[in-house]
Amino acid sequence: MTENPLTTEDRARAVFAARADLYVTSSAHTDPQVLGRLIEIAQPQADWRVLDVATGTGHTAFAFAPYVESVIGIDLTPEMLVRAERLAEDAGITNVRFKLGDIHELPFDDETFDDEQYDLVTCRRAAHHFSDIQEAVNEMVRMLKPGGMLLIDDRSVPDDEFVDSVMNRLDWLHDESHVRQYRAREWDEMLEAAGCSVISSEVYIKHRPLSSLTDQVAPENVNQIHGILNSLSTTQQEKLALREIDGELYSNHWYITVAARKPAK
Repeated sequence: MTENPLTTEDRARAVFAARADLYVTSSAHTDPQVLGRLIEIAQPQADWRVLDVATGTGHTAFAFAPYVESVIGIDLTPEMLVRAERLAEDAGITNVRFKLGDIHELPFDDETFDDEQYDLVTCRRAAHHFSDIQEAVNEMVRMLKPGGMLLIDDRSVPDDEFVDSVMNRLDWLHDESHVRQYRAREWDEMLEAAGCSVISSEVYIKHRPLSSLTDQVAPENVNQIHGILNSLSTTQQEKLALREIDGELYSNHWYITVAARKPAK
C-alpha cells in the first residue's frame, strides 16, 4: 500500500470529517438488527455507566442510552460530534455526553477520571482504523470496572488468506485510514493479552452492494476497486459471493461481535 505522510489518525480525521453527514443515516451504522444484538449480549443495567469509543455520530451510544444511567461517547473527529450532539438534541436524549478524544490518547486526566469507572465499554465499526490495536484494546480494558464488559463490533475476515488480503485491500481503497480487519482468533489473542476472558464471539456476513465501497471515494481508488474485482478468477469470485443483482455487483462482507470480561477483583 502506498504510504501517506499523514498519520493514521490524521487520515481518519480527514476522511470522517468529509463523510460526517453520510454517517448520520448510514444503514451500516444505524442497523437496528446489529444494535439490538449488542443490547442482547450486554444486558445493560439501569445503574451502568457506559463509554462508547469512536462513537462517530453516536448511534451505538443512543442505542444503549434508554437502558443505562449515562453514556459518554468519544471520537477524534469534531464534525462527527457536532452531528451526534444534534441528533441527541433532536431526539431529546439527555443522558449521553460527547467528548473529543482518541483511543490512543484519551481525554481523561487523573483528577477527573477514575481508572475503573465504566461498567461497559463499546466500540463499533471503528477498531479497524486504530493504528495500534493492542494499545487500544488495553486502554479500553483499563477503562472498565473489575468485572466490566468490553463489547466490540467491527469488520472482520475469515481464516482464508485470499479473502483476508483482498478485503483488507478493498477497504483501504475505500478509506485510506483503514489499518486492518482482524480474524476472530486475532481478537481472541488481543483480548486475552489485555487480561480479559472472551465470553461471546459471533461472526456474521452481510451481502452488500459495491457502492458501499465506492461512495465518496476518489476516482482513482474506485478504478482500482473495479480492477481488483474484474481480475478475480471464478473460484475467487465464489469465495466473495460476487454476484450481479439488479445491475449492481454485490459481495460478502464479514463482521464480528465479540464480548470480553475484565477479571473481578
